[in-house]
Amino acid sequence: MGWSQAFDDPVPLPHGKLLRTLKEAAAYILKLKKSDQHSAHWQAAIEAVIMAAEDRGPLMHARIGMLRALNHGKPNPDVTPRRKAVKKYRIVR
Repeated sequence: MGWSQAFDDPVPLPHGKLLRTLKEAAAYILKLKKSDQHSAHWQAAIEAVIMAAEDRGPLMHARIGMLRALNHGKPNPDVTPRRKAVKKYRIVR
């Protein structure tokens, strides 16, 4: 299939657009500044996209690589653990 392979779930971009295929992901990467393209997180995404296009790697890795590169430098969302409700027991004698 090559570059026309579609992601299972589209990759959302910061501007609201979606990347649906490997070709769109590659075009997005090529539009980045050269300094951004040479950063480690984008290099990993580029490698994953190329491997998926050449059927040497899973398509999911390309999607994850793109998501990680797009979200690099953003803080992780604060996840507050939910408190479990205390179970009430009644002692029966």
